This record gives sequence, C-alpha cells and structure tokens, in this order.
Amino acid sequence: MKRIISTLILCVIITSASAQSKLDQDRAAIKALAGYYKVTFNYAETFAADTAYKFHPRYHSWGYEWATIVEDSPKKIAIQHLLVVEDSTVIKHWREDWVYEQPTMLQYDKDNTWKKVTLKPAEVKGRWVQKVYQVDDSPRYESIGTWVHVDGRHEWQSKTDSPLPRREFTKRNDYNVLARGNRIYLTPQGWMYEQDNNKVVRSASGDKVIAQEKGYEEFTKVDEAKFAYAKKWWAGQQGYWADARKAWDDIFAKSPSIKLAGKKDGKLLYEQLFDLADKSEKEKWSSDKNKAETIKVINTYVNAS
Repeated sequence: MKRIISTLILCVIITSASAQSKLDQDRAAIKALAGYYKVTFNYAETFAADTAYKFHPRYHSWGYEWATIVEDSPKKIAIQHLLVVEDSTVIKHWREDWVYEQPTMLQYDKDNTWKKVTLKPAEVKGRWVQKVYQVDDSPRYESIGTWVHVDGRHEWQSKTDSPLPRREFTKRNDYNVLARGNRIYLTPQGWMYEQDNNKVVRSASGDKVIAQEKGYEEFTKVDEAKFAYAKKWWAGQQGYWADARKAWDDIFAKSPSIKLAGKKDGKLLYEQLFDLADKSEKEKWSSDKNKAETIKVINTYVNAS
C-alpha cells in the first residue's frame, strides 16, 4: 500500500513539473516574438471554385518593425508592434495579447461587430488565446490554440474570423469576412506568420467562399540600432497607451458585443486616439485624465450592448 501511495505521489509531482515546464516553454516562445525585425508581407490568391472569378494581383510589401513587450505576467504577455518608416517616423502598429486558458473570446461576426463567446473548460485547458488589436487598440480578432514544442520546433495554430485585412479594406467590397488559418512558428532568423485564408461572403443565408489565399509574413531579426528614434518616440507615448488599454479593458469587460462605427466628425477612431496620445504627451496628462478622455472618444464610435 505504501508503495502504491508513493508511486501516486511521484506521478502527481512529475505531472505538475511537466505542466510547468510546458507553460515555461510556451511563455519563452511567445516572448521570442518580440524584437527588432525586417518584415516581408507576401499574399497570393490560390483557388476559386467559380471559374469566372478573376484573381486579384499578388501582394508584396516590407517594412521595419519593433515588437516590444508591454506586459508580462505569468499567464498574459502583451506585445506592441511599432512600424518604423525611414529614420524619423514611427507608427503605432498592431498589438497582440497572449492569454493562457482564457474562458471567453471576442468572436468576429461581420460588419465591424464582435460578440463575446464562452468556451468550455476542455477547449481552454493548456491553450493560449491570441488577441490581435488594431492600431487604436480596438478589436481585430481573437483565436485560440496550443503551442507545440517538438523536435526543436515551436509553433502555434488556430482558426478564426476577422474583418478584411488592411491591405484590402479600402480596395474591395466583394467579401466581408476573412476566415483565417493562422500558423506561427519560430525560425533561426526570427519567426514566421503563415496563413491559409478563405475570403467569405457572410449573409443571413450563410457563408460563401469566393477565394482562398496563401500568406507569409516573415519577421527577420535586424540590427537594434535602426530603432533608436523609435525607442525615443515610444518612451514619450507608452504612458498614454497603457492607460488607453485600461480604458478598452473596461469597455470589453462590460460588453457582450461591440460594433465599431466609421468616421465621426470626419475622423476615424485611430486618428482621434493618435491626437489624444500626442496631446497627452505634450501636456503631461495624468493617468486618470488619459483614461477619461479615451473612454469619452471611444464611446462615440462604439455601440456596446
């Protein structure tokens, strides 16, 4: 009997240590996404069931991007991406939050509308939600998957729906949902974000796929010296955006669904918040004022219910 009890205790200890080791591996892989990169964007439509469909031109672009960790706790890592244009222009780019075993997600429907869904315990156990945000920290998409570490490979996969990508948002209106197949994996040079996407027309009668697409976003490490101005710029802006994230968190927590409007008074939401960030830095606003002014602006664009 003593031997059986000892064996059971040992199994529990080994299982616990193994789980902790897996969580540590996950966190290390996520944190490895941060850094200084040259990013290349390559997308091509690959298949359409309708033979009359005219494939759109392939998309290629590149830029320099600094991905910096803005929050690091045991079960949440937030990475802010900053786009560097030449040597004196910085654009606050997208943000990704990684949250471990989160029981709810914002699921994209269509028409700039997201709905909160509750996941089953079995769906979240051991898994990470990647929450991707627009440049103004409004939602873009969330998806859930398991980090896998095997044979020296570290990768994560998921499927989810999102609005049209920025590269097509102002150019196309023949579909309204991008059904994403996401795969992120580390490479010796940095990391790769590989996509297998369906371009979907979503209506009351259901979903219709008009085309499939392959995408590669390759993040290749470059010299940190390229980002000296970006560091200086972000040092002045990061306080405001930390408070803006808290403002958004309040809205997300209270709202089972969110619908974003377009222009108000001739400006999009990101333009309004970028203006606030500059004003806050110049006038040295307090955190309370940052949050209050941000919520005031967001509420004019968000229909939360």
